Amino acid sequence: MLAALATGTMLLGACSGLYVSPLAPPPYHADVAARYESTWTALVRALAKENVPLRAIARDSGVIASDDFIAPIGVYADCGRVGDDRVEGEALVAFTLFVEPNGTWTRVLVNSKMRTHMQRKGSSGKLQPTPVYQCASTGRFEANLFDAVRELAKE
Repeated sequence: MLAALATGTMLLGACSGLYVSPLAPPPYHADVAARYESTWTALVRALAKENVPLRAIARDSGVIASDDFIAPIGVYADCGRVGDDRVEGEALVAFTLFVEPNGTWTRVLVNSKMRTHMQRKGSSGKLQPTPVYQCASTGRFEANLFDAVRELAKE
């Protein structure tokens, strides 16, 4: 009986496919050619334009943390593959920005945290809340944010 149960579990596990998570990139960092105050104001304005919900904002310590928000998988989040099929659907994404003055420049470091919210394997089937997969940043949010910050810091 126990052997049959173990064999059945192994067969079902083999059919589900192997989950391959994306490689997590290192934290995104950029230098902005503007003083701290100008960069800080530009960051807050750029996040507001993107309608990013903020959990915490502390100018004196240079930290801005977003709340979780939903983004389509593939835009800001890469959630890997299950077998040969890409994980598709929606991801919960959150970013933490660390801002510090560096003379006449400002250094900004962005950490990201992402996981699936509603997903499916490939383009077939309904979106499901489980299982939850860890995701990695595509770098698109960060690149777009810094393009906007550099433009706003010039003003």
